[in-house]
Amino acid sequence: MTFAGFAEQDFKALTVPGLQPRMEAISNHIRPKLEGLGAEIAPYLSALCGEDMYPHVAKHARRTVNPPRDTWVAWSTSKRGYKALPHFEVGLFPSHLFIIFAVIYESPNKAIFARYLDKQAAAINKMIPADFYWSLSHRDPTGVPHHQVDVKQLKAWAEQLATVKKAEAICGLRLEHDDALVRDGARLVQTVEQTFENLLPLYRNAFYTR
Repeated sequence: MTFAGFAEQDFKALTVPGLQPRMEAISNHIRPKLEGLGAEIAPYLSALCGEDMYPHVAKHARRTVNPPRDTWVAWSTSKRGYKALPHFEVGLFPSHLFIIFAVIYESPNKAIFARYLDKQAAAINKMIPADFYWSLSHRDPTGVPHHQVDVKQLKAWAEQLATVKKAEAICGLRLEHDDALVRDGARLVQTVEQTFENLLPLYRNAFYTR
């Protein structure tokens, strides 16, 4: 089945009041699309990374009170999960769709990526497309556009990653909810693949230091 893209209704599902009603809206409208996208992107990402990459769709199983503000599919090298590993994600906030590389606070690879970000800040600053963005928290729906970032800022973030337990490394592309691209499944898949290709050096260097 060809991925069909996301509709405005999918973004609105993340504004439904109440935990159970929102979980039902996510399950009915968004999760099937994330599962389809996860399966469609996995072979490409496996070839790109040179190892099997497995999709994991967020289940939000630990939530008992607060409804999720966003939802996503992540790809990692583990069949069991993704949070402890550097990984790729595509997901939705009510305001936008995100396509990212992430090393979140649960991952022991944070220290490796922090060293890479510090040592290679100048090269990274030139490598990342201007329309990408950075964030130190996957809970932050805004972030900082890369065109506003300089080498000094990247080095400062590297220090935060190394010293602040909850700090994370997020980098990727943001598409607004009303962008026609998110409605066009074929074009969106191409954009996801190209974005992951641009982010591949970050991913690889979250495992290996130089």
